[in-house]
Amino acid sequence: MIAIIDYGVGNLFSLKSSFALIGQDALVTGEKSLIEKADKIILPGVGAFEDAAKKLHSSGLDDCVREQVGKGKYLMGICLGMQLLFDKSYEYGEHEGLSLITGEIRPISDVIDFELKIPHMGWNALNFNNGKHPLFKYINEGDCVYFVHSFYACKCEDSIIATADYSYPLTAAVAKDNVIGCQFHPEKSGDIGLKILKSFCEMEDFQC
Repeated sequence: MIAIIDYGVGNLFSLKSSFALIGQDALVTGEKSLIEKADKIILPGVGAFEDAAKKLHSSGLDDCVREQVGKGKYLMGICLGMQLLFDKSYEYGEHEGLSLITGEIRPISDVIDFELKIPHMGWNALNFNNGKHPLFKYINEGDCVYFVHSFYACKCEDSIIATADYSYPLTAAVAKDNVIGCQFHPEKSGDIGLKILKSFCEMEDFQC
């Protein structure tokens, strides 16, 4: 069973529907006991980093996530959920993240051409880094996925498994052991997104 963490932000039920399309049982929950019983965990998120981080902390689910990752359970953060995996964000201030992956979140305006629109929104192609990660075993380099974001992960070169070009190679996906992050929305990325979710579900237990 896949636990989709409900902490007050995120496209929870569209994610649940996507898992149903690939024949996977997924539960939207904020209960620690159910998250602990899950085979894998999804950390979704839309909106502001500070608000999401506070909600995750106030619910105690930040410690639950760290504990389950420490036990070897696979975790996927999506969009803002991916950004929360990092040490900190500079989105309208400085805010602490989960520190599951080394790096930080910065405005894309720092690096993209000034005439480009913000947010980076719409379909864009994936460029693989350091070979093809198992998350992408059912797709090809150049396949397109759907993005909506104004901030990006940086200072995380060792963890980047895919980028998307927006006049600058923005971090599109990261992985460190059993922690995976997608800046794009698999649940909004059609057949390609479903294939990515399928490969995530098939990942074998990680030995810490």
